[in-house]
Amino acid sequence: MAELVGVFAASHGPMIVRNWKILSAAEQDGLASAFAELGKRIKSARPDALIVISPDHWVNFFIDNLPAICVGVGEEHDGPPEPWLKDFPHRKIAGHPQLAEHIVHAAIKRDFEPSISYRLALDHGFCIPVWKAGLEPLPPIVPVVFNDLEPPFPSVKRCYAWGAMLAEAVASYPGKLRVAVLATGGLSHSIGEPDMGRIDEAFDRDCIRRLENGDPPALFDFLDERLPAAGNGASEVRNWVAAHGAARGRGFELIRYAAIPKVYVGCGFASWKL
Repeated sequence: MAELVGVFAASHGPMIVRNWKILSAAEQDGLASAFAELGKRIKSARPDALIVISPDHWVNFFIDNLPAICVGVGEEHDGPPEPWLKDFPHRKIAGHPQLAEHIVHAAIKRDFEPSISYRLALDHGFCIPVWKAGLEPLPPIVPVVFNDLEPPFPSVKRCYAWGAMLAEAVASYPGKLRVAVLATGGLSHSIGEPDMGRIDEAFDRDCIRRLENGDPPALFDFLDERLPAAGNGASEVRNWVAAHGAARGRGFELIRYAAIPKVYVGCGFASWKL
């Protein structure tokens, strides 16, 4: 049987790459050490496959065709199309179709209705964290796209349930496989809005505390109340909630948090204690 060997989360802000040269030495060191620690923990888990939960930033989908959740079931996916990610080392990224299809069937049995894609372009949301964490060789990836960009969004509670379902799907997979989950995005940020660049550090720290406390209902209540005012990009916290569900609400360990205006994001990195 397969085993869930790790659950992790990381920010994926594009300006982490695009504005790297204008960051202070302390900011660069802090982000580099956070990604290095994240990579160390993922590599220590020795995953044979990595489920990555991220939004699609208008690369595969748009408002004329916008699934709430889509699972990439293909044998191969395309690397990031953004020209500023030209140094990303993979133009093609291996999928794990057997695990992905098993997840889809498990989801349907549990009354979820995921969309599927046999080939996705994996943009910066998927690629920046695995790249900067130094995951080489890159394990096969099962991409799970959450709509965090355009309302209506999946409810916070539903995202947690999705994560719990992922854990159940891994546990029921018939082959011997070590699987990890990586949620990417967040924390607070605002993009393309009048308050672009605003970081709600108080929200971020309150959210982190609730993840550390491991009380899912309290987390749901907090996010239902506070998430809408934390910036349009903060919706990506839903991916962290799914990771929390995959870890069954167990203890959350913050690797690092820093509000960095030059990258427009409250940058967080974490792992769960399984």
